[in-house]
Amino acid sequence: MKKDQKNQMNKAFSHPFQDPDLGIEERLSNLLSLMTLEEKIRCLGTVPSVPRLGVVGTGHVEGLHGLAMGEPGGWAQGYPVPTTQFCQAIGMAETWDTALIQRAGRAEGLETRHLWESPKYKRGGLVVRAPNADLGRDPRWGRTEECFGEDPFFNGSMACAMTRGLQGEHPKYLLTASLLKHFLANSNEDLRSSTSSDFDERLFHEYYSVPFRMAIREAKANGYMAAYNAVNSVPAHVHPVLKEVTMDQWGHDGLICTDGGAMNSLFSDHKYYPDLPMTAAAIIKAGIGQFLDKHAEPTRAALQQGLLTEQDVDASLAGVFRVMIRLGQLDPPELVPYRVASEEDPWDSEAHRALALEVAQKSVVLLKNDNETLPLDPKRLKSIAVIGNNADEVFFDWYSGTPPYAVSPLEGIKKRLGASVQVRFAKDDQDGRAVALAKESDVVIFCAGNHPTGNHGWGKIDSPMEGKEAFDRQSIGFRQEELAKALYRANPNTILVLVSSFPIAINWAQLHLPAILHVTHNGQELGNAVAGALFGDINPGGRLVQTWPRSLEQLPPMMDYNIRNGRTYMYFKHEPLYPFGFGLSYTHFSYAGLKIAKADQGGFSASVEVSNAGKRAGDEVVQLYVRHLDSEVERPGRELKGFARISIEPGKKQRVDFRVKGSDLAYWNTGNKNWRSESGKIKVMVGASSSDIRAEGVVHVEA
Repeated sequence: MKKDQKNQMNKAFSHPFQDPDLGIEERLSNLLSLMTLEEKIRCLGTVPSVPRLGVVGTGHVEGLHGLAMGEPGGWAQGYPVPTTQFCQAIGMAETWDTALIQRAGRAEGLETRHLWESPKYKRGGLVVRAPNADLGRDPRWGRTEECFGEDPFFNGSMACAMTRGLQGEHPKYLLTASLLKHFLANSNEDLRSSTSSDFDERLFHEYYSVPFRMAIREAKANGYMAAYNAVNSVPAHVHPVLKEVTMDQWGHDGLICTDGGAMNSLFSDHKYYPDLPMTAAAIIKAGIGQFLDKHAEPTRAALQQGLLTEQDVDASLAGVFRVMIRLGQLDPPELVPYRVASEEDPWDSEAHRALALEVAQKSVVLLKNDNETLPLDPKRLKSIAVIGNNADEVFFDWYSGTPPYAVSPLEGIKKRLGASVQVRFAKDDQDGRAVALAKESDVVIFCAGNHPTGNHGWGKIDSPMEGKEAFDRQSIGFRQEELAKALYRANPNTILVLVSSFPIAINWAQLHLPAILHVTHNGQELGNAVAGALFGDINPGGRLVQTWPRSLEQLPPMMDYNIRNGRTYMYFKHEPLYPFGFGLSYTHFSYAGLKIAKADQGGFSASVEVSNAGKRAGDEVVQLYVRHLDSEVERPGRELKGFARISIEPGKKQRVDFRVKGSDLAYWNTGNKNWRSESGKIKVMVGASSSDIRAEGVVHVEA
């Protein structure tokens, strides 16, 4: 900006907080000094506006896998607006592609900003409630589809990617503000507003908090939401770790908000405080500056009773207004690059449609492929029967938006085959039609799985095998197994396309059906991705991000948060149906030439050569695990510390390099309350899954 323009602008500022050239803390201090106490109380909601001072705050939107401004969650705020919908977060994770997830986050951020800035919309908000950084420690968890899986390093890497995409790369201004959910150890739905997640100090630092720490420290996430549950008997909303860990240790200085209705649950469910004024005061003193509750009256009462001071309110609001400043809400629009809306709606652009397809394609996991059943050759087919409740539509979950279009598996298959192959459809077998079609067809494509809203609105599900927010699954069985058996008896060439939000114990299908694909719900390009995988237009390269157990008997009790008792691939005590990191390909990869060397500051480097030994181009996800051989404390049997998704042409090879930092090998020392690096031997394992190690060696690291 030219000097005379700047001087002219300075004259227009009535108050220092309006000056974009001043530091954030100076602007913040001035703004708070000018606000009345009543204005501050109102700003403890999710829209921190101060009309008297010309401050226009921005509220929250949902965005776990695309901006949610439609159904079925009811986030439309008046009328639905179509937005790009990617597959569920667990499906996005199954791409194992952080660069792709960052691009998806940026696309969502651009659509969010467009909706906020465009004169024809002026809707939504710029604080995006995403990503979910919780860990899916148990496949019964009803909100499994919202998370990135069970591994802390992997989830943290994905959370960083999504956060960076949402927030943009401008040195001064945020595209949107990423609000992580839900701090902390929130992975049970039944009685979630009164239960306690109990575990030791090491698991706090080494497992449950890792994705949050990575997203806050490395990706600079500007906000997070507290969880309904208690942590070791202290409700998360008033837990000392909000300040002592996230602020003091990690440097978080942005906003912290409650979950919906959490203030009341602390009083009525946890029964932690005798009344709402004391509850509101404790929440604010803990560091929370935004309520998703009717907070005003309890807050006023807390101030009048001396339970809370105006300085306490200022301290919690500081994080909120830092984020508003970073979003450019207090600056002239011409200075903020994101405040200029394009004429075109981005969700209608070819770029966003292509990105939705790429995410869907890369999320496809090939679970079984006996005798190279897949890919199917359309030239050898005359008829296909497409069967199942999940075949003819794309199901959307509680945090979905409404996409501009959605391609079901049935539509994708018909589009891919055209008129060359007869495609017939039956939703179920109530009248015997599905089995009849199976007998008459060359191949059966059975599209089965869960319904992401439990086939009901809020507060109900239609089967104990279903799960969603507020409902954990009581069974992990395969709901459509009897139909699968009937179809297989009618036609052994039955291929299962499992469309699910979480692991399902498809033991019979794995034993008998010749081929199985796994995808998740919500993606507008679901059907095209499924068809592409079935007919070889793409080579599936997705990998699972959770251990899939064979039965409930392989799992500890739901409320056992001590993962060392047999949870996740790190401590699992049984033979799973599918291990963490698992996924097949239409080609074959070989590993050779593992090289390991010590690096500075207690870390090491490793590289391995991966060759495509098959006849098709394909993607391999190269995974690096470690095991501490000399540790003075208990460590997992193996821990993921690096991964890379690579594409290799047939007959070609590629060397993959890893760098593991010493800090990633440290453990939390409960004696001195700090991280401790150890000297000793580290077993380094590189392979295609946590159970498929192709090369290994040992390195001695120096602390």
